[in-house]
Amino acid sequence: MQGLTATLLRGLWYVALPGAMVRPGAMVTKTLLGEPVLIGRGRDGGVFALRDICPHRGIPLSYGRFDGETVACCYHGWRFDTAGVCREIPSLREDQKVDVERIRCGSYPCVERNGLIWVYFAQAGEAPAGREAGPPAMPVFGDGDAPGAAIMLPFPCSTDHAAFGLMDPTHAAFVHTSWWFKKDPSRLRPKEKAFEPSELGWRMVRHPLPPQNIAYRLLGQNVTTEISYRLPGLRVEEIRGDRHAVVGLTAITPVDAENTEVWQFFWISMGWAGLMRPLIEHLMRVFLDQDRVVVVRQREGLVKAQPRLMLINDADTQARWWMRVKDEWLEAQQAGREFANPLKPMTLRWRS
Repeated sequence: MQGLTATLLRGLWYVALPGAMVRPGAMVTKTLLGEPVLIGRGRDGGVFALRDICPHRGIPLSYGRFDGETVACCYHGWRFDTAGVCREIPSLREDQKVDVERIRCGSYPCVERNGLIWVYFAQAGEAPAGREAGPPAMPVFGDGDAPGAAIMLPFPCSTDHAAFGLMDPTHAAFVHTSWWFKKDPSRLRPKEKAFEPSELGWRMVRHPLPPQNIAYRLLGQNVTTEISYRLPGLRVEEIRGDRHAVVGLTAITPVDAENTEVWQFFWISMGWAGLMRPLIEHLMRVFLDQDRVVVVRQREGLVKAQPRLMLINDADTQARWWMRVKDEWLEAQQAGREFANPLKPMTLRWRS
């Protein structure tokens, strides 16, 4: 937490990209958790993820061709199926005996849910099981419901510093200021919220939202919200009224130990909201870029001075929780035991 890098968590599902970005027969290459990953969609519509390196001479498979069933390396034409198993070596003659199916490029469990492609990064080669048998599902909306708005910005910071931004309750008045939103950072109001442990993290207990807010009125009466935070860096906010609901997901996906992709998605039950998608995504990008600018400036200070950072109660308590939950996950893996959430219910108070 103190420096420029972070320990990357394994044995968990990460958001790789929206499913709409990978059409049938196409491939996308990314670096995730420091590893080269090739994500594609087969002719049958299913998604897959391979290690983007040909085991023959080490060239990325993403330079090759995908016919909807196998990926052919651009160097010697070795073909690998969507499970990473070699199916053909064109240079072999009939009398040359090689068990090509024993050759593998490596693959990752890959699932499409709620319109997002999730990739599982094993801790020691294990298949996803137990609480991580599949990626988390979004509340309210079905597995086949794609987000109505989606953006991503690269953050030049570790997942720890990106995560602190997800749960920081006091920076908005100083960072997220625009002519149309929170113009005066001096107008701080006292806040008090109840929190409780939840799956792989914690949640802000469901509570009513101000009825005078015009935006919330679009959802109907009795509008409430619940915000949850969980490993490996997911913030899910569910806003629900008696007529409509909105679910927001912010997901941090590490590129490597000191660079992060920050994704934001919204699922919206109002059908007409699709017409507003360009405007919604523009506002999302403005809002998220304000966070990005802050971590760029923070990195400048971390590089120059390597300061010992401070966390105060109650405003930074959730940052402490992040480190406690993360440390417990790592300790449980090392000891070969089940994760045990170390958090307890608590009420936090601050001004923002």
